[in-house]
Amino acid sequence: MVKPKIALYWCSSCGGCEESVLDLAERLLALLDAVDIVFWPVAFDWKTADIEKMRDGELDAVFVNGAVRTADQLDMVRLLRSKARILFAHGACAHLGGVYGLANFFSAKSVLQRSFREIPAIEDPAGPRQKQSGAPQQGAGCELPRFFDRVRPLDQVVPVDYFIPGCPPPSELVWKAVKGLLNGDLPKKGTVLAERQALCRFCKRKASMPERLAFDRFKRLHETTPDPDICFLAQGLVCLGPSTRGGCNSRCIDANMPCRGCFGPVGDVRDQGAKSLAFLASLSDRKDPDEIETLAESLPDPGGLFYRYSLPSSTCKSKAR
Repeated sequence: MVKPKIALYWCSSCGGCEESVLDLAERLLALLDAVDIVFWPVAFDWKTADIEKMRDGELDAVFVNGAVRTADQLDMVRLLRSKARILFAHGACAHLGGVYGLANFFSAKSVLQRSFREIPAIEDPAGPRQKQSGAPQQGAGCELPRFFDRVRPLDQVVPVDYFIPGCPPPSELVWKAVKGLLNGDLPKKGTVLAERQALCRFCKRKASMPERLAFDRFKRLHETTPDPDICFLAQGLVCLGPSTRGGCNSRCIDANMPCRGCFGPVGDVRDQGAKSLAFLASLSDRKDPDEIETLAESLPDPGGLFYRYSLPSSTCKSKAR
Protein backbone atom coordinates (compact mmCIF):
# COMPACT_ATOMS: atom_id res chain seq x y z
CA MET A 1 0.00 0.00 0.00
CA VAL A 2 1.36 3.43 -0.98
CA LYS A 3 1.45 5.83 1.93
CA PRO A 4 0.01 9.32 1.50
CA LYS A 5 2.67 11.96 0.99
CA ILE A 6 2.46 14.99 3.24
CA ALA A 7 4.53 18.12 3.83
CA LEU A 8 4.74 20.64 6.65
CA TYR A 9 5.99 24.21 6.38
CA TRP A 10 6.53 27.16 8.73
CA CYS A 11 5.95 30.79 7.70
CA SER A 12 5.81 33.74 10.15
CA SER A 13 4.96 32.11 13.46
CA CYS A 14 6.45 31.32 16.85
CA GLY A 15 6.94 27.58 16.35
CA GLY A 16 4.08 26.57 18.61
CA CYS A 17 2.26 24.88 15.73
CA GLU A 18 5.30 22.68 15.12
CA GLU A 19 5.11 21.81 18.81
CA SER A 20 1.46 20.86 18.38
CA VAL A 21 2.60 18.11 16.01
CA LEU A 22 5.12 16.86 18.58
CA ASP A 23 2.33 17.00 21.17
CA LEU A 24 0.76 14.06 19.35
CA ALA A 25 3.17 12.09 21.56
CA GLU A 26 2.81 8.35 20.90
CA ARG A 27 0.32 9.11 18.12
CA LEU A 28 3.23 10.67 16.23
CA LEU A 29 4.64 7.17 15.82
CA ALA A 30 1.34 6.03 14.33
CA LEU A 31 1.43 9.05 12.01
CA LEU A 32 4.93 8.19 10.82
CA ASP A 33 3.77 4.64 10.12
CA ALA A 34 0.74 5.81 8.17
CA VAL A 35 2.18 8.61 6.01
CA ASP A 36 5.34 9.50 4.16
CA ILE A 37 6.58 12.93 5.30
CA VAL A 38 8.48 14.21 2.28
CA PHE A 39 9.13 17.79 3.40
CA TRP A 40 9.42 19.26 6.90
CA PRO A 41 12.28 21.79 7.05
CA VAL A 42 12.09 22.29 10.82
CA ALA A 43 12.74 18.59 11.40
CA PHE A 44 14.48 17.17 8.31
CA ASP A 45 17.00 18.42 5.77
CA TRP A 46 14.95 18.41 2.58
CA LYS A 47 15.36 21.18 0.04
CA THR A 48 13.00 23.31 -1.99
CA ALA A 49 14.33 21.58 -5.11
CA ASP A 50 12.83 18.31 -3.86
CA ILE A 51 9.37 19.90 -3.97
CA GLU A 52 9.97 21.60 -7.30
CA LYS A 53 10.68 18.21 -8.92
CA MET A 54 7.28 16.82 -7.89
CA ARG A 55 4.28 16.64 -10.18
CA ASP A 56 1.40 18.99 -9.50
CA GLY A 57 -0.94 17.28 -7.05
CA GLU A 58 1.64 14.67 -6.06
CA LEU A 59 1.43 15.66 -2.40
CA ASP A 60 -1.69 14.37 -0.69
CA ALA A 61 -1.68 17.16 1.90
CA VAL A 62 0.32 20.12 3.15
CA PHE A 63 0.09 21.63 6.62
CA VAL A 64 1.23 25.27 6.57
CA ASN A 65 1.48 27.27 9.77
CA GLY A 66 2.26 30.96 10.15
CA ALA A 67 1.18 34.11 8.36
CA VAL A 68 2.70 35.30 5.09
CA ARG A 69 4.97 38.33 5.52
CA THR A 70 7.94 37.86 3.16
CA ALA A 71 8.49 37.11 -0.52
CA ASP A 72 10.15 33.75 0.10
CA GLN A 73 7.19 32.61 2.23
CA LEU A 74 4.78 33.57 -0.52
CA ASP A 75 6.82 31.72 -3.15
CA MET A 76 7.01 28.58 -1.02
CA VAL A 77 3.30 28.63 -0.15
CA ARG A 78 2.39 28.95 -3.83
CA LEU A 79 4.74 26.11 -4.71
CA LEU A 80 3.35 23.81 -2.03
CA ARG A 81 -0.22 24.69 -3.02
CA SER A 82 0.47 23.67 -6.62
CA LYS A 83 1.88 20.31 -5.51
CA ALA A 84 -0.83 19.45 -2.96
CA ARG A 85 -4.32 18.06 -3.30
CA ILE A 86 -5.30 19.38 0.15
CA LEU A 87 -3.91 22.36 2.05
CA PHE A 88 -4.49 22.85 5.78
CA ALA A 89 -4.01 26.27 7.39
CA HIS A 90 -2.44 25.07 10.61
CA GLY A 91 -2.91 27.38 13.60
CA ALA A 92 -4.13 30.91 14.29
CA CYS A 93 -1.49 32.72 12.21
CA ALA A 94 -2.24 30.78 9.03
CA HIS A 95 -5.96 30.83 9.81
CA LEU A 96 -6.43 34.52 10.71
CA GLY A 97 -3.06 36.28 10.63
CA GLY A 98 -2.32 35.70 14.32
CA VAL A 99 -0.30 37.81 16.72
CA TYR A 100 2.06 38.72 13.88
CA GLY A 101 -0.90 40.36 12.18
CA LEU A 102 -0.95 43.13 14.80
CA ALA A 103 1.93 44.59 12.80
CA ASN A 104 -0.74 45.68 10.31
CA PHE A 105 -1.52 48.52 12.71
CA PHE A 106 1.83 49.98 11.60
CA SER A 107 3.71 50.48 8.36
CA ALA A 108 6.35 47.96 7.33
CA LYS A 109 8.93 50.75 7.51
CA SER A 110 8.09 51.58 11.12
CA VAL A 111 8.17 47.88 12.08
CA LEU A 112 11.68 47.50 10.68
CA GLN A 113 12.75 50.81 12.22
CA ARG A 114 11.59 49.69 15.65
CA SER A 115 13.04 46.19 15.38
CA PHE A 116 16.47 47.04 13.97
CA ARG A 117 17.15 50.66 14.97
CA GLU A 118 15.28 51.67 18.09
CA ILE A 119 15.23 48.82 20.60
CA PRO A 120 17.76 49.22 23.46
CA ALA A 121 19.78 46.14 22.48
CA ILE A 122 20.90 47.72 19.18
CA GLU A 123 24.49 48.93 19.60
CA ASP A 124 24.63 50.98 16.40
CA PRO A 125 21.16 52.34 15.62
CA ALA A 126 22.57 54.45 12.78
CA GLY A 127 24.21 51.47 11.10
CA PRO A 128 23.16 50.00 7.74
CA ARG A 129 20.20 47.69 7.42
CA GLN A 130 20.32 44.61 5.24
CA LYS A 131 18.95 45.13 1.73
CA GLN A 132 15.83 43.33 0.63
CA SER A 133 14.97 41.57 -2.58
CA GLY A 134 12.50 39.04 -3.85
CA ALA A 135 15.30 36.71 -4.90
CA PRO A 136 15.85 33.36 -3.15
CA GLN A 137 18.46 33.37 -0.41
CA GLN A 138 21.86 32.17 -1.57
CA GLY A 139 23.92 31.80 1.62
CA ALA A 140 26.36 34.18 3.31
CA GLY A 141 26.07 37.81 2.27
CA CYS A 142 22.68 37.33 0.65
CA GLU A 143 19.96 39.95 0.61
CA LEU A 144 16.97 39.45 2.85
CA PRO A 145 13.69 38.42 1.22
CA ARG A 146 11.32 41.29 0.52
CA PHE A 147 9.27 42.32 3.54
CA PHE A 148 5.67 42.97 2.49
CA ASP A 149 3.66 45.97 3.67
CA ARG A 150 1.03 43.72 5.23
CA VAL A 151 0.78 40.43 7.09
CA ARG A 152 -1.67 38.09 5.39
CA PRO A 153 -3.36 34.86 6.48
CA LEU A 154 -2.96 31.90 4.18
CA ASP A 155 -6.29 32.14 2.40
CA GLN A 156 -5.48 35.65 1.18
CA VAL A 157 -2.64 34.32 -0.97
CA VAL A 158 -3.68 30.76 -1.96
CA PRO A 159 -6.85 28.64 -1.79
CA VAL A 160 -7.12 26.84 1.56
CA ASP A 161 -9.11 23.64 1.99
CA TYR A 162 -9.30 23.33 5.79
CA PHE A 163 -8.47 25.44 8.86
CA ILE A 164 -7.06 24.07 12.12
CA PRO A 165 -7.55 26.92 14.62
CA GLY A 166 -5.68 27.73 17.83
CA CYS A 167 -2.48 29.22 19.18
CA PRO A 168 -1.28 26.57 19.10
CA PRO A 169 -3.94 24.08 17.98
CA PRO A 170 -4.68 21.30 20.48
CA SER A 171 -3.04 18.09 19.38
CA GLU A 172 -6.53 16.53 19.31
CA LEU A 173 -7.49 18.81 16.42
CA VAL A 174 -4.27 18.02 14.56
CA TRP A 175 -4.97 14.31 15.00
CA LYS A 176 -8.58 14.82 13.87
CA ALA A 177 -7.31 16.41 10.66
CA VAL A 178 -4.82 13.59 10.07
CA LYS A 179 -7.43 10.90 10.67
CA GLY A 180 -9.88 12.64 8.35
CA LEU A 181 -7.19 12.73 5.67
CA LEU A 182 -6.31 9.04 6.11
CA ASN A 183 -9.92 7.85 6.32
CA GLY A 184 -11.17 10.07 3.51
CA ASP A 185 -13.92 11.54 5.68
CA LEU A 186 -12.97 15.20 5.89
CA PRO A 187 -15.93 17.64 5.87
CA LYS A 188 -16.69 20.02 3.03
CA LYS A 189 -13.83 22.25 1.95
CA GLY A 190 -13.53 25.56 3.72
CA THR A 191 -14.45 24.07 7.09
CA VAL A 192 -12.81 25.23 10.31
CA LEU A 193 -12.12 21.96 12.12
CA ALA A 194 -13.62 23.00 15.47
CA GLU A 195 -16.99 23.93 16.97
CA ARG A 196 -19.21 26.52 15.30
CA GLN A 197 -20.66 27.73 18.61
CA ALA A 198 -18.99 30.10 21.05
CA LEU A 199 -16.65 28.87 23.76
CA CYS A 200 -19.13 30.05 26.41
CA ARG A 201 -21.46 27.25 25.29
CA PHE A 202 -18.92 24.72 26.62
CA CYS A 203 -17.59 26.67 29.63
CA LYS A 204 -18.13 25.26 33.11
CA ARG A 205 -18.55 28.85 34.41
CA LYS A 206 -21.38 29.79 32.06
CA ALA A 207 -24.08 29.70 34.76
CA SER A 208 -22.48 32.71 36.44
CA MET A 209 -22.17 34.83 33.27
CA PRO A 210 -23.74 38.23 34.02
CA GLU A 211 -26.64 39.78 32.14
CA ARG A 212 -25.27 43.23 32.97
CA LEU A 213 -21.84 44.54 33.97
CA ALA A 214 -21.98 45.54 37.63
CA PHE A 215 -18.70 47.47 37.82
CA ASP A 216 -17.26 50.81 36.74
CA ARG A 217 -14.05 49.61 35.13
CA PHE A 218 -12.44 46.46 33.80
CA LYS A 219 -9.64 44.93 35.81
CA ARG A 220 -6.36 43.72 34.40
CA LEU A 221 -5.03 40.32 35.35
CA HIS A 222 -2.23 41.66 37.53
CA GLU A 223 -4.76 43.55 39.63
CA THR A 224 -6.69 40.54 40.92
CA THR A 225 -6.70 36.80 41.53
CA PRO A 226 -9.67 35.34 39.62
CA ASP A 227 -12.11 33.02 41.33
CA PRO A 228 -11.75 29.69 39.45
CA ASP A 229 -15.49 29.00 39.54
CA ILE A 230 -16.98 32.37 38.51
CA CYS A 231 -17.32 33.81 34.99
CA PHE A 232 -14.44 36.18 34.30
CA LEU A 233 -16.85 38.85 33.04
CA ALA A 234 -18.68 38.75 36.37
CA GLN A 235 -15.34 39.45 38.02
CA GLY A 236 -14.60 42.48 35.85
CA LEU A 237 -12.10 40.72 33.58
CA VAL A 238 -12.46 40.76 29.80
CA CYS A 239 -13.00 37.25 28.43
CA LEU A 240 -13.59 36.75 24.71
CA GLY A 241 -15.42 33.46 25.17
CA PRO A 242 -18.73 34.89 23.88
CA SER A 243 -17.16 35.85 20.53
CA THR A 244 -14.66 33.00 20.11
CA ARG A 245 -15.19 29.60 18.50
CA GLY A 246 -15.23 26.64 20.89
CA GLY A 247 -13.27 23.43 20.50
CA CYS A 248 -10.11 24.26 22.45
CA ASN A 249 -11.08 22.12 25.47
CA SER A 250 -11.13 25.35 27.51
CA ARG A 251 -7.40 25.14 28.11
CA CYS A 252 -7.01 28.75 29.23
CA ILE A 253 -10.22 28.77 31.25
CA ASP A 254 -9.15 25.63 33.13
CA ALA A 255 -5.84 27.37 33.88
CA ASN A 256 -7.85 30.30 35.37
CA MET A 257 -7.03 32.59 32.45
CA PRO A 258 -9.66 34.44 30.36
CA CYS A 259 -10.11 33.50 26.72
CA ARG A 260 -8.09 35.72 24.37
CA GLY A 261 -9.68 34.57 21.14
CA CYS A 262 -7.12 32.33 19.42
CA PHE A 263 -9.77 30.04 17.86
CA GLY A 264 -11.20 32.90 15.86
CA PRO A 265 -14.78 34.07 15.32
CA VAL A 266 -17.82 31.88 15.75
CA GLY A 267 -19.90 30.54 12.88
CA ASP A 268 -20.10 32.92 9.95
CA VAL A 269 -18.88 36.00 11.83
CA ARG A 270 -16.14 37.74 9.87
CA ASP A 271 -14.88 40.38 12.29
CA GLN A 272 -14.10 38.87 15.69
CA GLY A 273 -12.98 42.19 17.17
CA ALA A 274 -16.21 43.96 16.24
CA LYS A 275 -18.20 41.03 17.62
CA SER A 276 -16.24 41.25 20.89
CA LEU A 277 -16.88 44.98 21.21
CA ALA A 278 -20.56 44.40 20.45
CA PHE A 279 -21.08 41.81 23.17
CA LEU A 280 -19.28 43.94 25.77
CA ALA A 281 -21.39 46.94 24.80
CA SER A 282 -24.54 44.85 25.07
CA LEU A 283 -23.66 43.94 28.67
CA SER A 284 -23.28 47.57 29.73
CA ASP A 285 -26.25 49.68 30.81
CA ARG A 286 -24.20 52.83 31.36
CA LYS A 287 -25.84 56.01 30.07
CA ASP A 288 -23.67 58.71 31.55
CA PRO A 289 -20.88 59.76 29.11
CA ASP A 290 -18.32 60.02 31.91
CA GLU A 291 -19.11 56.52 33.14
CA ILE A 292 -18.85 55.15 29.60
CA GLU A 293 -15.52 56.90 29.13
CA THR A 294 -14.18 55.49 32.41
CA LEU A 295 -15.19 51.99 31.38
CA ALA A 296 -13.58 52.40 27.93
CA GLU A 297 -10.38 53.85 29.35
CA SER A 298 -9.92 50.75 31.50
CA LEU A 299 -9.13 48.92 28.24
CA PRO A 300 -5.70 50.43 27.45
CA ASP A 301 -5.10 48.49 24.21
CA PRO A 302 -8.42 47.60 22.57
CA GLY A 303 -6.77 46.85 19.23
CA GLY A 304 -4.35 44.38 20.77
CA LEU A 305 -7.08 42.89 22.94
CA PHE A 306 -9.91 42.43 20.46
CA TYR A 307 -7.80 41.78 17.35
CA ARG A 308 -4.93 39.88 18.94
CA TYR A 309 -5.25 36.99 16.50
CA SER A 310 -7.57 38.21 13.75
CA LEU A 311 -6.62 41.68 12.52
CA PRO A 312 -5.47 40.67 8.97
CA SER A 313 -8.69 38.69 8.36
CA SER A 314 -10.99 41.38 9.76
CA THR A 315 -12.70 44.35 8.16
CA CYS A 316 -10.33 46.60 10.15
CA LYS A 317 -7.36 46.74 7.83
CA SER A 318 -5.00 49.31 9.32
CA LYS A 319 -4.59 51.94 11.97
CA ALA A 320 -6.53 55.14 11.35
CA ARG A 321 -4.28 58.03 10.45
